Amino acid sequence: MFEWSEEHQMIRTAVRDFVEKEVRPHREELEHGDLPPYDLLRKLYTTFGMDSMAAASFDRRIAREEAGDTGRDGGSGDSGMTMLPIIELCRCSPGMVTAMGVSVGLTSAAIMSKGTIAQKKRWARDILTMEKIGAWAITEPASGSDAFGSMQSTARIDGDEFILNGSKTFITNGPFADTIVFICKLDEGNPPAERRVVQFVLDRGMPGLEQSKPLRKMGMHSSPTGMLFLDDVRVGYDRLLGESLDAYSGKQGREASKSTFTIERTGVAAMALGIIERCLELCVPYAKERVQFGQPIGNYQLIQLKLAKMEVARLNVENLVFRTLEMSAAGKALGLAEASAMKLYSAQVATEVALEAVQLFGGNGYMAEYEVEQLARDAKVLQIYAGTDEIQITHIARALLA
Repeated sequence: MFEWSEEHQMIRTAVRDFVEKEVRPHREELEHGDLPPYDLLRKLYTTFGMDSMAAASFDRRIAREEAGDTGRDGGSGDSGMTMLPIIELCRCSPGMVTAMGVSVGLTSAAIMSKGTIAQKKRWARDILTMEKIGAWAITEPASGSDAFGSMQSTARIDGDEFILNGSKTFITNGPFADTIVFICKLDEGNPPAERRVVQFVLDRGMPGLEQSKPLRKMGMHSSPTGMLFLDDVRVGYDRLLGESLDAYSGKQGREASKSTFTIERTGVAAMALGIIERCLELCVPYAKERVQFGQPIGNYQLIQLKLAKMEVARLNVENLVFRTLEMSAAGKALGLAEASAMKLYSAQVATEVALEAVQLFGGNGYMAEYEVEQLARDAKVLQIYAGTDEIQITHIARALLA
């Protein structure tokens, strides 16, 4: 049976202390969009040596690849140490986890899985150490859940270069990203449905690339979200991930993009756990202290039912996180359907718990000064990004019926 080890608990306490001292005092600035989260995330990385560990791990992997060893890493490390900062940050500022995860997770994963050694050295190392911020750009104004079918952004071959055009929206880190993985379709004069999906790496400030200001949104305010506009952006083959179109034959381009979904969806479970834990931490004392009709509201069975359901949700999501850690330790990866199931359940119960926390607090819970208001707004997006609940259901059902 998996459980947090003594070492895990020590790290968790240290990260929680960091969050309380370094992040929570800036919660208002983060919530109002006055403070981008990146300097705080870099401080987290340097404080716990996460930048040095990421650099050392990257260097070892590149050395093996240069020696011709393309097999699995000799050890994926302790995944619990990766999960704990996610859980602890989500107790205060879930948006910071989104900003961090899209950069060091999705963006770097796309480059590390598809890129050449030269491309990995050029872009991935700086993203993994948080020296630079990455963005993974797939969603468009007309393509949400139907990311590939409705994709309109294009790459057109022009001699030894490609000309990129199109727009992307809801891009995490979009306004501030230094490095962008841009996903589009290769226009070879064929119908859009038949076009290959390709990936390019772009740098901030390239001619023809415009990054919007942060968009206003319901929650996750500490995670800057923006739009990207490309107008005849010229790039060479050195910016095509893999540096060859041969790597995008058939459905390979689509599969390469889909592979990042599993990473993102398993991370949502850890985010959900942090939100649920914080809701319980706030609700239990409030139920003991808040007196109505002459007694603490915690004496009423309806309030007890809310708290009991929160605890059941916490246990279930924690067990899903533990399963991920056990599989990682065994060198196994979750399939897309299982990751979708994990994401679907975790997102739903985190949202339910956060909304029930608001209800438990009553009128106070609807006020911004009470933390449950923020947690409820932040939790909702877990049911939308990384694939909506409806898309998760589709993936699970297709796997069952296959």
